[in-house]
Amino acid sequence: MKIIKLEELIKDCCKQKIAAQTQVYQLFSDKLFAVCLKYSRNYEDAEDNLQDCFITIFDKIDQYKHTGSFEGWLKRIAINTALQKYRKKPALYIVKEVADVDELEDFDLETTDLGIDVLLGFVQQLPDNYRLIFNLYVLDNYSHNEIAEMLKISVGTSKSNLFRARKILKEQLEFHQKKTQKG
Repeated sequence: MKIIKLEELIKDCCKQKIAAQTQVYQLFSDKLFAVCLKYSRNYEDAEDNLQDCFITIFDKIDQYKHTGSFEGWLKRIAINTALQKYRKKPALYIVKEVADVDELEDFDLETTDLGIDVLLGFVQQLPDNYRLIFNLYVLDNYSHNEIAEMLKISVGTSKSNLFRARKILKEQLEFHQKKTQKG
């Protein structure tokens, strides 16, 4: 397959050329799948989100303004696709604010000696609302104001859900470390 410039690919995708769409998929599917996996409960949900993401990408590619990175634009669509799916589900329980959100010490995921698969597994086990807010805040650097706007919740709710997610993850990490030290 002939490799062409990204700008040309985008133009050809706007014209709905299958070859260009295929090349864009091949270039970005792995990175976008990683994003989808972060925001999904499991591998199968991530695959569904990736498929929905690319449908949206090719449907709205003519809206890309050529400002900022194309990959960033794609990533935002992947995140929004996953969030939209969970907004529609009644299982997204919003926990009300907790008074002492800052009392939990931050723990650094990078200092643990666990593999990425184990850490991702812990994050995927979080309830949907905790996982979404944890990923948006910790892994994708959104502010609580941005998260509150995206999920249509209060800033305090975003903070308390992040607090609870961190607390659960910290407990899981401590349990896992104790378990591996014994065995």
